[in-house]
Parts: sequence; C-alpha cells; structure tokens
Amino acid sequence: MRNLLLTIRYLGSAYSGWQVQQNAPSVQQTLQDSIEKLFCVRENVVGCSRTDSGVHANMYCCNIRTESSLPCDVVVRGLNAYLPDDICVVSCVEVGFDFHARYDCTGKEYIYLIRNSSVPDPFMYGRCWQFNKLIDEKLLDNYAQAFCGTHDFKAFCSAGSSVQSTVRTVSSFSVEREGDIIKMSVSADGFLYNMVRIMVGTLTDITLGKIKGESIPQIIESLDRSKAGITAPPQGLYLNRVYYEGCEING
Repeated sequence: MRNLLLTIRYLGSAYSGWQVQQNAPSVQQTLQDSIEKLFCVRENVVGCSRTDSGVHANMYCCNIRTESSLPCDVVVRGLNAYLPDDICVVSCVEVGFDFHARYDCTGKEYIYLIRNSSVPDPFMYGRCWQFNKLIDEKLLDNYAQAFCGTHDFKAFCSAGSSVQSTVRTVSSFSVEREGDIIKMSVSADGFLYNMVRIMVGTLTDITLGKIKGESIPQIIESLDRSKAGITAPPQGLYLNRVYYEGCEING
C-alpha cells in the first residue's frame, strides 16, 4: 500500500466546491472519477481543506492510499488525460503512510483578486471581484496589519462553522496593486469558514466608508460577526499555497 500526495490546480467556477455533494459537481468527485479510470478502482481522496463553490486553487494538496504501482510521473500524465481542462495535476510524490493532507498541514496562504476599475474585463469574469470605487491599496495595507498575530477571529467566521476554537494566528497580510488588479494576500496557520472573504469585505467596506479603518482591532475583540464587513464574493478567492513541515511540494 502506497500513500500518494497529489498537488493540483483548479478553476472553481463550474464546481460546488472541493467536497463531494449529492446533487452538484465537485472537484473531489471529478478527481475521484479520473483516479478510478486510471487505477481501475475508486480510491478515497483526502483534501487539505474545503473550498467553497466558485473558489479557485493555484495549489491544492490531497493524498490517496492505493495499491497501484503506477510510477508518479505516469499518475500525473494519466490523470491529466482524464481530467477536464479546468483541473490539472501538477505533481505526485510518494509520502509516508501516515501522512494526512488535512491534519498535517501547518499553514496556508490565500490570495483575493479585485478588479478595481469602472470597466469590467470579460476575460477576468468569474476570476475576480469587480469593484468600481477607487481603492487606496496603501491605506488598506496599513489597516490590514491589525489582522496579524494570534487572535480570536470569531467576528470573521460565518454561521454554520463547527470548529471548537476560533483562535488563529495570521502571519502576514498584504494589499498590493498591479494596474487595475488589487491583490490581497493572507497567510495563517489555519482559517475559519469564510474568514478571508470577511476580512476582504471588511477592508472594502472601509473603502466605502461603512467601517472606520482604525476599528479592526475593536471588531476582532468584539467577537461579533455583525461588526465586521460583508462576505466578499467567492470568485476572487484562491488557495495559493499549502505548507507542510519538512515536506517540499511542487505547486
């Protein structure tokens, strides 16, 4: 029995998220279907996290335990031959049998893309949030530093989460501009349900004058979701990096 770590990328527009759902297409199910065709047996696929409907991944990690003896390079080529064009396998490596893509993950980085222009770009449709009001990225970058550190982020968690603790450590948060694209990047040891999208929504509500920029520390301390901003739409969100201790991953 082998344990294979797959690194994949996907455009999430056509999927209801990562996790298998009864009546909607998912990335996990699509990948399992392709694995079944290649290995001639349906294997369980363990993902590093759940991503919501419409959310994308520049890097997503998952592992499968299998009796297959196919070499890793053959697994990559074979799966890509069966997968649709909006999902691809970047790499496959054999790891220890106890490795678990979700529980062994030590951190993640997400990015959020906003097209900050009054003129939409049809080639970015479904891949960013179209936001017309001019964003001062340097000002928001300054306010975003209040998210960094170890805090209880209950105010930045949507209802429906079942986690035992809402304490997380955010190691970095940046807001940058490249032309009409605003890129928000945030790294942490873990994220709550919709946490990044609520952070982004809070920063854009500062731009709209609905929230005072200096109030982010008070919003965090309040533990009150109603004090934070909107939940930004899913299409601008990308899982960008996944980290494992002592494990170099090509992604």
